Amino acid sequence: MYAFEYVRPNTLAAATTALKTDEARALAGGMTLLPTLKLRLAQPARLVDLSALEELKGIRLEKRAVSIGALTCHADVAASPDIRRALPALAALASGIGDPQVRNRGTLGGSVANNDPAADYPAAVLGLNATVRTDRREIPADSFFRDLFTTALEPGELIREIAFPLPKRAGYAKFRNPASLYAMVGVFVADTDAGIRVAVTGAGAKVFRATALEQALGKSFTAAALANITVPATGLSEDLHGSAEYRAHLIPVMARRAVAAALA
Repeated sequence: MYAFEYVRPNTLAAATTALKTDEARALAGGMTLLPTLKLRLAQPARLVDLSALEELKGIRLEKRAVSIGALTCHADVAASPDIRRALPALAALASGIGDPQVRNRGTLGGSVANNDPAADYPAAVLGLNATVRTDRREIPADSFFRDLFTTALEPGELIREIAFPLPKRAGYAKFRNPASLYAMVGVFVADTDAGIRVAVTGAGAKVFRATALEQALGKSFTAAALANITVPATGLSEDLHGSAEYRAHLIPVMARRAVAAALA
């Protein structure tokens, strides 16, 4: 690692002040940032540890949404009785992230802000049309994920919480990399008041909506409705674990499993 200044503020105001430099980085669960520092792929002049900010933790069930603090760890989302009852697809998604160590350290806000192309939470954020609430504004899901590891967040802007609208029904399924446990392809389907939404992670440079699947499920929210749907491989990711064509094949397969989970 390189030398850096370490600060651990006790309030959100102090944290935002500490981040008012392009060379500062926020530290949430550290599941991505700490390995990046160890590999010397990042060189922040200041590391701002957010772990003392209790105001960024917790789960709040509202009338038509569930709001989750940015520093809430994956294990707490998975175990929450409120989420299990009101939004079981999100609890199931959180329970399948990484391993127990990652789930007990990694945070919702850190995962969404990092926007790893194979992360699970972005699929739920986009699939449910969630609202990302920061220390400055509210950002709708459709405008949040910009590109590979790139979001709408401005320098020094912090996620406070994410509000997930409660769908009529929803499900998530992923085909995981056996080593990293990241999604080679993950699909979140949601039957919302505004219509069907299908979000795909792991298959491209960022999470994206699959409109052909949405249209098919809009006519019939059943796994059978996706039986003859194909997804073009153009623009999809490929690596030593799978070709673009393989990922294209997996998308409708995972979508059918997600629909089955939603209907279970």
